[in-house]
Amino acid sequence: MEWFNALLAGNRIFTPNTIGFYWEGLVTTTQLVFLSLLVGLVLALPLAILRGSKHKWIKLPIYAFTYVFRGTPLLIQLYIIYYGVVFFDGIQETFLWPMLREAFYPALIAFTLNTAAYTTEIFHGAIKSTARGEIEAARAYGMSPGLTMRRIILPSAFRRALPAYGNEVIFMLHASAIASVVTLMDLTGAARFVYARYYAPFEAFLFAAAVYLCLTFAILFFFRYLEKRLLAHLRPQSG
Repeated sequence: MEWFNALLAGNRIFTPNTIGFYWEGLVTTTQLVFLSLLVGLVLALPLAILRGSKHKWIKLPIYAFTYVFRGTPLLIQLYIIYYGVVFFDGIQETFLWPMLREAFYPALIAFTLNTAAYTTEIFHGAIKSTARGEIEAARAYGMSPGLTMRRIILPSAFRRALPAYGNEVIFMLHASAIASVVTLMDLTGAARFVYARYYAPFEAFLFAAAVYLCLTFAILFFFRYLEKRLLAHLRPQSG
């Protein structure tokens, strides 16, 4: 434990100024991950439903979208959106330019589209694996296809997709570390700034890793709690 005590006692790294940088980076990371997951989930739910359509002109574009964004690195997607937005004719004269010229919003767009692609496939697989008996029982009760989807299929699919979606949330948290490559001061960017100022890579990045680890454990605890609540009927009865 001597190295750990020495690490905490390092006056160069753990000062009010550097802690302020880390706090700013933590807030940026949290906002970026939360907003991208929220918007991505809102986009993914209808896309997952339409992904199972019998009409090729509906499901093929969605398949192409998920194939492209799951088949290319997130870093490349971030570069294309961040640097490619300026090539749209007239974009700098629109009301969108004040937002798009900031690094946060191109990063948000890239992260949202990426997680929407993965989440679409997660929920599509969960919807597709719905037991046939549940659907037939809903039809026997006289439910319409829309009502069956809302009351039977989606709640059941959400419970099945929960473990995989929890992994996607953790993946997005870890993937957010690449946001610093487009000058965004996230948690990794704060560690890189502290390293550049004090030339202490071990302390700077180890502290950032510890923060990421705490966030990961918090997410794991939250999803484990949801799984216990929503999947309690599947646990074997004691006694």
